[in-house]
Amino acid sequence: MTTRYRVEYALKSHRRDQFIEWIKGLLAVPFVLYSSPHGAFDGKDISRLSQTAEEAHRRYSEILHDVEVMIDDHIASQKDPNNPFPSKLKLLVPTVGPFFTRLPLEAAFKYQDSRRYISSRRFVSPSFNDVRLILNSAQIMAVTTYGELQLATFDGDVTLYDDGESLEPSSPVIPRLLDLLHKNIKIGIVTAAGYTTADKYHARLHGLLSAIAASTTLTPAQKESLIIMGGEANYLFQFSPGAPHLLAPVPRAEWLTPEMATWDESAIAELLDAAEQALRDCVRSLNLPAALLRKDRAVGIIPDPPGVRIPRESLEETVLVVQKALELSRVGRERKVPFCAFNGGRDVFVDIGDKSWGVTVCQRWFGRQLGLADNGGAIRGENTLHVGDQFLSAGANDFRARSVGTTAWIASPTETVDLLDELKELMEKKKNGASS
Repeated sequence: MTTRYRVEYALKSHRRDQFIEWIKGLLAVPFVLYSSPHGAFDGKDISRLSQTAEEAHRRYSEILHDVEVMIDDHIASQKDPNNPFPSKLKLLVPTVGPFFTRLPLEAAFKYQDSRRYISSRRFVSPSFNDVRLILNSAQIMAVTTYGELQLATFDGDVTLYDDGESLEPSSPVIPRLLDLLHKNIKIGIVTAAGYTTADKYHARLHGLLSAIAASTTLTPAQKESLIIMGGEANYLFQFSPGAPHLLAPVPRAEWLTPEMATWDESAIAELLDAAEQALRDCVRSLNLPAALLRKDRAVGIIPDPPGVRIPRESLEETVLVVQKALELSRVGRERKVPFCAFNGGRDVFVDIGDKSWGVTVCQRWFGRQLGLADNGGAIRGENTLHVGDQFLSAGANDFRARSVGTTAWIASPTETVDLLDELKELMEKKKNGASS
């Protein structure tokens, strides 16, 4: 049942993606013109219903093709440093960011329409999820058709496993990840979980780590092509069969980017102090059943007692209050240290850095291993795919990964499995096409 709360909550600007909403609005017009809802129940003219679905499919395809052309124009505009004018797409959707590849939206729509029967619907117009999945398909078509996927990074909770759970040996995600390693694609798990020791990451990822260790078909180099970036961008571990818990910690000095190396420790402490104070204020003013937890590179609130659920509205309010407080603080105004304030579903945390930095570390780490000479020795954004579940503009820690690579927005581990199956199919088609 759709409650008034759910309807009103979805209308909040920080809970919406403007680009997806814009496409959804474009598709609403042919839905109204061609849906013929009376045909769904009178049953008098089946052929007319089929013709209506074909016409809706044609119009949806035309619209997405036009958006595809506008994205091409936007990419050309962003590549021209001498062009002072925004693209047409930027004028229509001011929040739209950079694109690393063109997006074959028309082909992606036809694929998703064959699975979701969007054109055949009479009462439900193309939805947010329809458009989100079309964009996902377009993006993985792009990274396989127009280039070569070299790095896949993944969020943890809700992406690889259910919220608060672990990656168990029976998870269907595991053989898909092993298949990526077999194809010499590097894998980075970029998670907000800020553990300083390997045992806790092993507890969350033991199914995958054990499967890699037990594999007789992966080469040693392929096995070591898995890294864990914890705390958004603060702790790096690499798979190592001889290490305790199968993960070897990598000293920070070995993987910090030149930009990250300039982050001043006193500024980090000042930012975390300001975040801690803002969190304490929210706990008091909202009467939250929460306890404060301070780490060396993060601070947050967790349910207290454990297991109690903090209302979603309170978590969102806390994120927005803390984010604004930090932006207005001295250290925030001077932009000495980047940070990420996000809603973890059960808690709220502020981390030093964000997932754009975490993915960047993965790109540089594996770029050096591959011996890449261009792009500063890092894997390029168009050769990177980040998969996550939080891409809203506020309180969502996957959002900023969009600035350093291509992305896919999923809503559950099941969708991650479907996405990886689709990716595998496209890669095999490309391989077979090249070899024929």
